[in-house]
Amino acid sequence: MKKFLSLITLCFIVHFTAVAQDFNFGGLTESDYQFKKNTLDSNANAVVLKEFGRTSIQINESDGRPEIHFEYHVRIKIFNKDGFNHSNIVIPTYKDERNREMIKITKASTFNYNNGVFVETPLDKKAVFTEDRSKYTLLTKFTLPNIKEGSVIEYVYELQSPNLFNFKTWDFQSNIPKVYSEYQVNIPAIYNYNVSLRGPYKLTDQKTELFKECLRIAGNAIDCSKITYIMKNIPAFLEEDYMTAASNFRSAIYFELSDVQNLNGSRQSYTKTWKDVDFELTTAKNIGGQMKRKDVFKDILPNVLKNATDELSKAKAIYNYIKKQIKWNNYYGKYSEENIKDVVEMRSGNVADINLSLIAALSAAGLDAEAVILSTRENGTVNKLYPVMSDFNYIVAKVNIANKSYLLDATEPLLPFGLLPLRCINDQGRVINLKKPSYWIDLKADQKNVTNYILSGALTTDGKIKGTITTYTLGYAAFNRRKEIKKYNSIDEFVEKLDEQMPKLSIVKHEILNIDSVENTLTERYDVEFTVFDGKVMDQVYFNPFFINRIAKNPFNLNDRTYPIDLGAASDERINISVTLPEAYELIEKPKDMAIALPENGGRYLLQTSLLDNKIAVNQVLQFSNAIYPADHYLSLKEFYSRIIQNQKKDLLLKKTK
Repeated sequence: MKKFLSLITLCFIVHFTAVAQDFNFGGLTESDYQFKKNTLDSNANAVVLKEFGRTSIQINESDGRPEIHFEYHVRIKIFNKDGFNHSNIVIPTYKDERNREMIKITKASTFNYNNGVFVETPLDKKAVFTEDRSKYTLLTKFTLPNIKEGSVIEYVYELQSPNLFNFKTWDFQSNIPKVYSEYQVNIPAIYNYNVSLRGPYKLTDQKTELFKECLRIAGNAIDCSKITYIMKNIPAFLEEDYMTAASNFRSAIYFELSDVQNLNGSRQSYTKTWKDVDFELTTAKNIGGQMKRKDVFKDILPNVLKNATDELSKAKAIYNYIKKQIKWNNYYGKYSEENIKDVVEMRSGNVADINLSLIAALSAAGLDAEAVILSTRENGTVNKLYPVMSDFNYIVAKVNIANKSYLLDATEPLLPFGLLPLRCINDQGRVINLKKPSYWIDLKADQKNVTNYILSGALTTDGKIKGTITTYTLGYAAFNRRKEIKKYNSIDEFVEKLDEQMPKLSIVKHEILNIDSVENTLTERYDVEFTVFDGKVMDQVYFNPFFINRIAKNPFNLNDRTYPIDLGAASDERINISVTLPEAYELIEKPKDMAIALPENGGRYLLQTSLLDNKIAVNQVLQFSNAIYPADHYLSLKEFYSRIIQNQKKDLLLKKTK
């Protein structure tokens, strides 16, 4: 969750404090060469020695409209070969059908220290290229030349953007530590921004001064508030498994336009109430207008609902129809791009096209359907203080049946009814109703991740275990497995690839049930055989029983973590292994039986190994009771995994009794 450390409204209270800015391109010193990584982070492969950014609002000379002008200048020292990748620069810019951000690389060079002086190798401007990443994103890329251990790279670029609303975010934290980071904003007095500093670290300094007549509009001179934000000795932000968007947790400063004072004295507000937003969304052609299009499904529904006898079966039938009828084009969006009548006919659309069609169809069947706008996990959490529509990038359906609500996303054919894709499980969404005020709703996984592995087999005299592995999966585990299977042209092709990935195990026969019956448990059965020993020595047998989904690597390796551990959903995994031995054996050594638990009933791991009637049994249970764990549980989770991994390294030792 985003942590707001300060909320500052720029009211342009002027403090006449001078701000020094001395950062000349190529002006490296002996201290830059001598800078040691132990000064800030002994594990760092590179470090930002200094970075400076400046954002202002200027008038575009060609069309007379105000726009954002952003300048960025950074100097980075590379310590070793593992840091060479920091010379590969990628700068994303936004584009759509009407507007695009423009970027210019003004300077870029590599500096290597040789015989007491820095030798500069400039970037060839021909080495700068662009990549059309998506419908809305363009990437500008270049690689600094002549990189060596100890190189210092430096580059400057300028950006022009029509996006006044979000001004320009400044990330104090990145994936490498920074010695000094300074951001200067020049905001005309007619623009009022809400500013929030998020993340775990505080500013080292903040300075404000008056910048007279910084902008001229229609002959009117406008003063600016010149504010400088400084942060020093900033640790790297290290991303790890089980987290939502890094932007939720990195130390950064964000801007959101509150209002604009027009030259005629009127004021245009951009910070709206939800009442205002509700009216805009419900009357907008590309949201509310599409939710109302029940007429599109008038002739379609009788056939879709011919076997439905109650509201729940009707909702499921419509959900399955939309999933099959309209294919997702892989674009997100809270607004439809097409009329849903055309979407149904073309059988393709973005997220909003599909889920607004679903809402309209549910409503046409007389069901209580609403829309839920949300922000996906990689997009970050939304501002709860006031509506910021740019925070939202996705829309799903909500249907209310018999005092129970179901959240639905028809973009994924392999999702069961009532289970959202994991990308949507992100804090809260806003429910939009055509007739009632909007409200917040928690976005939680409706099902646990459930996986059960059962091996029943026998150890032969030639040292092989032959048997059957049966796997049962539910929830996201089943969804992900079904997606993996569907990547292949056939089940046989999938099993062939699976067999190749496990060289020590051979799949002799297979059966997979309920691949397309997504409401049911996915069941996989494999007749397998694998070698435990070479068959020459039978008096003593060593083998490791953790060959099914073994935990080989701890997902938590930081010394500390300042952000939550977000698994997305609670989980329950059970592994039951039963192997009949060829003749009388006794169990001499085994992994230690375990029963360990996480704090506050957060989960547990159980392991029990036994030998009874010449049959070895190994039973494991791994449970996580929560979808999200707070940061102060991090070390407990790290130790939890560490103890499991260490124990799973130990073998069973079986010895003949006669």
